[in-house]
Amino acid sequence: MQTPEGALEQAALAGIHPLRIPTPFAVGRVNCYLLEDEPLTLIDTGPNSGKALDELQGQLARRGHSIDDLELVIITHQHIDHLGLVEIVVEHSGAEVAALGLAAERLAGFGEEAEREDHFAVELMLRNGIPQEVAFALQSVSRSFRGWGATARVTRPLDDGEEIAFRDRTLETLHRPGHSPSDTVFWDAERRILIAADHLIAHISSNPLIARPLDGSPGRPQALVTYIESMKKTRKMPAEFVLSGHGEPIVDHVALIDDRLAKHERRKEKIYGLIAERPHTGHEIAQAIWGDVAVTQAFLTLSEVIGHADLLVNEGRVREVDDGEVIHYEATG
Repeated sequence: MQTPEGALEQAALAGIHPLRIPTPFAVGRVNCYLLEDEPLTLIDTGPNSGKALDELQGQLARRGHSIDDLELVIITHQHIDHLGLVEIVVEHSGAEVAALGLAAERLAGFGEEAEREDHFAVELMLRNGIPQEVAFALQSVSRSFRGWGATARVTRPLDDGEEIAFRDRTLETLHRPGHSPSDTVFWDAERRILIAADHLIAHISSNPLIARPLDGSPGRPQALVTYIESMKKTRKMPAEFVLSGHGEPIVDHVALIDDRLAKHERRKEKIYGLIAERPHTGHEIAQAIWGDVAVTQAFLTLSEVIGHADLLVNEGRVREVDDGEVIHYEATG
């Protein structure tokens, strides 16, 4: 049986080295990956901060490289802890920036897109019973974090299924939306190594946060439904191990995914039990499950509740009742 330590040794032999960059978030350090190949490549950059930049430079130097040497930066998804240093890296190195083509416009308009995302989140919170003062307070917190992000101008847009050719390897681009709409994983079929960023994380669930569709279409996407579909696709892959965006490598992705699917099933049934008793708003369900955390982490817990309610709606066991101001969930039976 492979171990996380063995997986890191095997990755190093393949020229893949994790650079653990500090973030200001509770999740802790983010794993960026240096690919010692041609072109010399960095997968994700860490957040936009002096401390993150210092550590990125220092960890590259320990591998005998500098930021100036980088020739390609690959962005796995739109979250700021993964892309905040892209502009600075490109200014120093002139590197190409590759990312999912569907996400290119979103990444290029960071400030404007972040504002639209905040408005979307506030509207979603209000429509699901979160008090206005809580929604606006969380909007202010979100705005305060924007400095950790940055615009990323994609010069090499990637399609789902497209291969990136290096001197010593080929990586297949695979769109795996759910945790975010732009989540992208990279598959080395020869070595059976999957670089998965936040699509799968060993020690915590990758929360499928509700976000605006990449194509700008109206309506609310079903983030958890999409994430489950993505996990099932990844489950079929013959990966030796998975390199994550946070924490240690995953050495049995099938067991991890099965465990996550089972947990979502249990949470879905718990939420159904609450709705079967009487109609609830999304926020009321979140408070019943998490108490005060449903206020301090209101959008995160609401995304969790809505995701499981979507599963129940799709099964025909629950329906949404919209009174024009707030949405309630009620059992159909």
